[in-house]
Amino acid sequence: MSAVSETRAWPAEGITRVPYWVYQDENIYAREQERIYRGATWNFLGLEVELPTPGDFKTTFAGEMPVVVARDLQGVLRCFENRCAHRGALLCLKGRGNAKEIACVYHNWTYDLEGNLTGVAFRRGIKGQGGMPEDAKPESQAPRKLRVEVFCGLMFATLSEATPPIERYVGAEVAARIRRVMKGPVRVLGGYSQILPSNWKLYFENVKDTYHASLLHLFFSTFRLNRLEQKGGVIVGGDGGSHVSFTMMKTDLAGDEYERAGMRSASGGYRLEAPEMLESVDEFGDGITLQILTVFPGFVLQQIMNCLAVRQVLPKGVGGTELAWTCFGYVGDDEKMSERRMKQANLVGPAGYISLEDGAATGFVQRGVAGASARASVVEMGGRSVESNESRVTETSVRGFWQQYRKHMGL
Repeated sequence: MSAVSETRAWPAEGITRVPYWVYQDENIYAREQERIYRGATWNFLGLEVELPTPGDFKTTFAGEMPVVVARDLQGVLRCFENRCAHRGALLCLKGRGNAKEIACVYHNWTYDLEGNLTGVAFRRGIKGQGGMPEDAKPESQAPRKLRVEVFCGLMFATLSEATPPIERYVGAEVAARIRRVMKGPVRVLGGYSQILPSNWKLYFENVKDTYHASLLHLFFSTFRLNRLEQKGGVIVGGDGGSHVSFTMMKTDLAGDEYERAGMRSASGGYRLEAPEMLESVDEFGDGITLQILTVFPGFVLQQIMNCLAVRQVLPKGVGGTELAWTCFGYVGDDEKMSERRMKQANLVGPAGYISLEDGAATGFVQRGVAGASARASVVEMGGRSVESNESRVTETSVRGFWQQYRKHMGL
């Protein structure tokens, strides 16, 4: 029995109770790196369009493990650990670039774009002196290679041979919703990242929480972009770890539940000085103005009106998370659509009108539970099961996250 299971017991209620120690325990965090990020899951790497030509590479992470994603000289996508076989230094120091080979800056050991060790400086010494023994095997500690799969232009990688194909991993219904957004060739519009003062699971829970958005995000409810009386639903797939939440076209229905309840998210008669920021077109033809999709353990795909983006959730210690955003459009967009997407990108990101509160709220939880490791959160909105639902007044996808999390963690 591991040290974790000896000292920590999950509440008897199961996925409707989440113990606060799960956000605080260093042993739990270490176990997550082993069983989740280096286990049988798919780690999101980025958009395939970021590496258009042979020799292109970028650096990112699988959990805390630094990795290099590269298109080798034959055009095949590769992913390997960003670690030299010699003394463990980072191989790639740049965020992205193009190269025929990679050389470690420390002792100039070289690697090809598949992650294979190709050269050791002074391996034979100089003038018969020094160097490595004849039977040395420097490649024995070579960077680990990850399997790569591309689905709809999205790059994923895993260290495990047991990880099922990505489409089966996310589930058929979620895969269909990925295809909906990734419907054609895309181009990157820009990106940014932020550091959140909270455990990675708190942000991923937050993205799966379908009923907080119109309560926490005043901009959403004030301008009727996302209210719970609007039509929508929640789809749960991939053993619970994947989900889609969606909201249909905004309406001006009589009998506003928010105003009647006197909630702080009621409109209050506010208006925008530049309402054109919220002018959108139904480019998918289905009336859905907002779709948030997640894949366990750290991928988010968003459509907020015409603002499209992927998000990468990266753990940075027990109490920290890096959130990387990449906004994109389609290759066929005209100038007006590109401008619309850029304007609406003000809704998201570190200072976004509807994103700023998420980082704050998850930080409030991290601080609030600091002295309550023996207590647990209550996750019973919408019942106790994990299933798709027409109502967004539910925590079904949050329970789905914990269902898959416990399966991987053995908790």
